[in-house]
Amino acid sequence: MRVLIVSTAEKTGGAAVAANRLVEALNNSGVKAKMLVRDKTTEDITTVQLPHRWLAQWRFLWERWCVFCHLHFSKKHLFDIDIANAGADITSLPEFKEADVIHLHWINQGMLSLASIRKIVKSGKAVVVTMHDMWYFTGICHYSRNCHGYIQQCGNCPLLPGGGHEGDLSAKLWRRKRNTLQNSSITFVACSNWLAGEAKQSRMLQGQKIESIPNAIDTHVFCRRNKQDARLRLGLPQDKKLILFVSQRTTNVLKGMHYLVKAIDLMVKQHPDCVNNTAMVIMGGQAEAYEQQFAMPVFALGYLNDTRKIVDAYNAADLFVLPSLQDNLPNVIMEAMACGVPCAGFNVGGIPEEIDHLQNGYVAACKDAADLAHGIWWTLFEANYDQLSANAERKVIIHYSQHAVALKYTEVYNQAMALKNYHL
Repeated sequence: MRVLIVSTAEKTGGAAVAANRLVEALNNSGVKAKMLVRDKTTEDITTVQLPHRWLAQWRFLWERWCVFCHLHFSKKHLFDIDIANAGADITSLPEFKEADVIHLHWINQGMLSLASIRKIVKSGKAVVVTMHDMWYFTGICHYSRNCHGYIQQCGNCPLLPGGGHEGDLSAKLWRRKRNTLQNSSITFVACSNWLAGEAKQSRMLQGQKIESIPNAIDTHVFCRRNKQDARLRLGLPQDKKLILFVSQRTTNVLKGMHYLVKAIDLMVKQHPDCVNNTAMVIMGGQAEAYEQQFAMPVFALGYLNDTRKIVDAYNAADLFVLPSLQDNLPNVIMEAMACGVPCAGFNVGGIPEEIDHLQNGYVAACKDAADLAHGIWWTLFEANYDQLSANAERKVIIHYSQHAVALKYTEVYNQAMALKNYHL
């Protein structure tokens, strides 16, 4: 079986990382897999870059310009919206022709257009789509936040100026997307049970086959290491409890950093002595923006793309916190748990599927900074920490290992090929 995994980026962003890991997991399990990307950053021979790099860049800029215009030249939601009006035709590429299964992942920002997807669907190939967010069943957004318009049909979009209107851009794209996806033999896969449930509610995917398979992780890379050595390599203190926050872009409102700031402030007010024995570690773009905002010492690592340093950051931590306001199945929680680090987060999206409350971490009520503060304190100073750590590591090995995930996807591919042959 030959599988072509299509992704905008090779390793930049959570969805790209997940797709890249799946390629490795499949190849290690006997499935011949390649990755087709717009943005290639390694020399990996299993990853192929789109030809004509300048043309790919033009598609990206054209789509962003169109979004910018629809936002009345405001940057506020410029990267919260994708309209798929520009993209490559990959059906003529040799990698496409030789594949038995075409597996689409996060393909926005000029990688594939709706017309590109339509051509892929009509090519006669078995098609699988992994949904890393809600874009495949909404009009234009990746996360609906508090909007439920996608269930019946988008319109009056809160991301558009003035809240949009009944026939706005989101409504038009919703109809175009539904015309592209309906009556197709696509198998959709969600990375969490939460996202699968949201997808099944949307009329966009009514009648489509929807599965739920978590992302894979290499537990030989992300695993427990010596904490003192990891701290030494990163220049972090040896004598403090370290709380880690990780995000590709730390200022992303949906990652909930302001709730973490408030939770730490509450914890310090309740337990003033913790200022002397506890510190924050922030990894991700614009991390330095928060150096003065916490009521305890902060160590900003910035954006890291060296896997060894990333693994060190997890192993240096005593607790990983991700207070996302809406999220699928965050790789960062999985990575932290694989390194034996208990995690805390809000009861949203797929987070409670990863964190088992009071077993390998703490699940706080959504947007409740006081509950999050309690969870942080409980994990660090009251719980049986060694047991939490062991449970976190065990959870990843059982549910998210490469072998377990590759087996599930192989079954999906076989079913997709059978479904394609049935329709033929």
